[in-house]
Amino acid sequence: MKALILIGYMCVGKTTIGREVARRTGRRFYDLDWYIEERFHKRIPQIFADDGEERFRDMERRMLHEVAEFEDVVISCGGGTPCFFDNADYMNAVAETVYLKATPETILAHLKLAKGRRPLLEGKTPDELAAYVAAQLAEREPFYACARHTVPVEVLRDTTKVAEVASAVVAAERGGFFE
Repeated sequence: MKALILIGYMCVGKTTIGREVARRTGRRFYDLDWYIEERFHKRIPQIFADDGEERFRDMERRMLHEVAEFEDVVISCGGGTPCFFDNADYMNAVAETVYLKATPETILAHLKLAKGRRPLLEGKTPDELAAYVAAQLAEREPFYACARHTVPVEVLRDTTKVAEVASAVVAAERGGFFE
């Protein structure tokens, strides 16, 4: 079975939805950031601090190519993955791709609930964070829009919302009515 790759901005729910889609479809789930951390024995923030974003993006590209070759998998990518190198084209060539699309307001709500450090967001005031997310989302939208399918995401406050989005992803992959 062809891989299913979820893309979208950070904190849209790619990992949460990916796990649920994998469970429903009987596939293995891989979070690309976690895979990188396991392979290189280093947390993403530490890779950014030690090696810089350029080195991280190269590692990310190589690990994307590795994981996308696995059979029967659902992969959640980091928010920037489709925006570098030829990653978006590669993902569309080897997998079904689904863009989990959220508004800046939804992303900010998810960021408030999120655990863990986000290197690109550290040290920003709430107003700076809102402006940064809106600007970066607009910049990345053309890359995300390359996905074969788009599924809208609202605030994922409960399992009902997660189940709704997971159902929409499965329907989109199977030729459902989503974009």
